[in-house]
Formats: sequence, C-alpha cells, structure tokens
Amino acid sequence: MKTPFVTKEKIQEITKEIPTPFNIYDEKGIRENARKVNQAFSWNKGFKEYFAVKANPNPFILKILQEEGCGVDCASYVELALSNELGFKGDDIMFSSNDTPASEFKYADELGVIVNLDDFTHIDFYEKVVGHFPKKMCCRFNPGGVYELSNGIMDNPGDSKYGMTKEQIFEAYQILRDKGVEEFGIHAFLVSNTVTNEYYPTLAKTLFELIVELKEKTGISISFVNLSGGVGIAYRPDQTPNDILAIGEGVHKAFDEILVPAGLGDVAILTEMGRFMMGPYGGLVTTAIHEKHIYKEYIGVDACAVDLMRPAVYGSYHHVTVLGKENAPEDHVYDVTGSLCENCDKFAVDRQLPKIDKGDILFIHDTGAHGYSMGYNYNGKLKSAEVLLKEDGSFKMIRRPETIKDYLATFDGLGIVDNLL
Repeated sequence: MKTPFVTKEKIQEITKEIPTPFNIYDEKGIRENARKVNQAFSWNKGFKEYFAVKANPNPFILKILQEEGCGVDCASYVELALSNELGFKGDDIMFSSNDTPASEFKYADELGVIVNLDDFTHIDFYEKVVGHFPKKMCCRFNPGGVYELSNGIMDNPGDSKYGMTKEQIFEAYQILRDKGVEEFGIHAFLVSNTVTNEYYPTLAKTLFELIVELKEKTGISISFVNLSGGVGIAYRPDQTPNDILAIGEGVHKAFDEILVPAGLGDVAILTEMGRFMMGPYGGLVTTAIHEKHIYKEYIGVDACAVDLMRPAVYGSYHHVTVLGKENAPEDHVYDVTGSLCENCDKFAVDRQLPKIDKGDILFIHDTGAHGYSMGYNYNGKLKSAEVLLKEDGSFKMIRRPETIKDYLATFDGLGIVDNLL
C-alpha cells in the first residue's frame, strides 16, 4: 500500500479553485529528500547534485532545488536558457547532450557551463563550431557489454547510443589536454531506474579504477566523477525503496579503497538524479467520469497519456489510490483509461482496486519525474495544470492549464487564434 502525501480533504479544497486533472508536488518532501542526498555525500567536500532538468523543468521546482544547493543537468538549448534565467551560472550547470547541434555547443560556451562530450568525434566538431576549448571539460564513458550487479543483469550499455569506449575516452583526454583543457571530469550513465543500493557503488568502483589507470598511463588526473542518474524509486508498493544514505556510504567505501591510496582523494563526486529527486513527490490527480462494462471493466478518467505517458509508452506501473477509499476492499478489477484515440492510453491494466464510482478522485503516484515533462498534444489534448503543495499546507498553481490559444499560438498568419474563445 502506498499513502498519498496529500489528503482527500486537501484535494477537495484545491479542486474548488483548480479542476482536475492536475499534477501536484510536495514541497516538504522535495526539500527533505534533497537534504538527505546532501547528507549521504557530505563526506565528499566537492559533492554536488545536478538535478536532471528533463525530469521536471518547472521553474518553481528548479528554484526549490536551487535553494537546497543543487545544480542542474541540461540536455538542450531550452533547458540551458531556462536554467540560466533562474540564476544557475557557470559550474552550476552541466550540459550532457548527445547528437548535439552546433548552436547548442556555442550557447553552452557562451554561458560558461561544464560541457560533457558524448562522443569522440565531438572533439573536432566542438573545435570547429566554437573555435576554442574551455579550461574544464567532461567526457562520457560507455564500457559496453552487459552491466551486471550481484542481483542480476541490469542493462546492456553495448546497445546504448551514449558515451565513448575506453580506448576513445583515453585518447580524448590526451587530445583535450594538448588543446589546452586543464581540468577533466568523467561521466557515465549505464542503467535506468535501479531499485538497489548497489548500483552507484558498483558504478563508482568502475569509474574509480578507470581514472587510476588513466593517471598511471597518461598522467592525466580527473578532478570530478559524475555518477549521473539511474538511482530509481519504488513504483510498486512491494518494492523496497533505495536507501540514499547506504548508497552514499557504499560510494564512500569504494572511494577510500581505490582513489585515496592512488593519491586521488580530492576527486569531487557529482550526481545527476531526476527520478530519485522528484519522482515520489509528485502525483497526478484525476476524476472518474465514466465507467464501461464490456469484455472488461473500465473506469474512464479526465486525465490521459498527455498528462502521464509512461504507462502508455513503457507499460510502466504507477500505483493508484482512490481517495477516501484507502481502506476499502480491493475487490474490483479495472482498466483505468484516458480519452485518447489510442488503446495504450491506460494508467492501469487489470488492476485490483476498490469499487470506483463516477466522481471519485484518483491519486496516481510517483509522477514527479518524467511525468508532466514527457507530455504531448496528441488529439489536440491540452496539458493540465501543475500545483505545489507548500510546506505550510497551502497550495499554489505553478503552471496554468494550456488553452486552445496556447495550442494554436505557433500557427502564424491563419487569422484564427484571435477569434477563439
């Protein structure tokens, strides 16, 4: 069983002003989690969490994380521009992109952010479009093959489009050194949404051993190691959530065993989490508006995959709570669906839930990361509002719902937008 961070009574209060559907975020939970992450890595004096903007680019959320000491990880021009406008400057921003347009490398250089090169060929490309190299740069590593932990195969980096081979990354650092780069970082993203305390420590060990070898063979010292993301959340109620304190201590142990004896005890540890930082602290609030009885039992809600596309695209599990019926027997089996003209527009399939009546409010858990941000406008559906549940119990709409004028705003010259109600 999962417990929503907001009560039915509070949702009823909010819906008097803001109709469903909407995503709601828990400021108290966000801040407490960010502080726990900083505590977990407090042993490393250079530690910084670079929140993955892609996970939740709402400026109000980014400001909360900024106040808690986080930087940002950006992957596009818009994310760079937004972060810059919010006051993230220079080394507060990591630019981890791939298949990067020339204009974005130029903009990243103008802002003076840390550029994380994804591919060996990007060295030459970067030099041609920018004309020089900054004093600090990072390179992205892909070890290839299958990545395994003690609890089994986690993913297959060999099929991933990200990063450089070991041979390429060693050559890349030497070329960059010869071109004037003075400070180097290494980055790797190998596995997504792990629910195990082993992943970061295992990845850290891989990277630590690599940078010791790099120093021995080339004389190049790495000043920071970016463990990227991959630390996941317990979407299912029967999963055990990650313990970030245990994860931090596991990285600490590998640091002391590998880097300290090699004279690299001043290496900074960076992380780049999105899901772990925000996932559990968001929920999609939606109202049951229809029921259908054919070969299966369906509950139709006023949200759709525009508001949360992960179940439609990945078949991902998101727990559903029927507010006010938390203790009722789960003796009905439903598909919970949205209204898109796609049969995959389902938030839950064959899910055991309490009896749902039209008008019931459903809380769909763990939408704080890769929820609203992945939305789209198929069928001309308009994206819904975002609401912040503040620490003092009050609430604030931090993004209004889209309107038809928003949807049509880029169709210049048709003369129809101004005539719409």
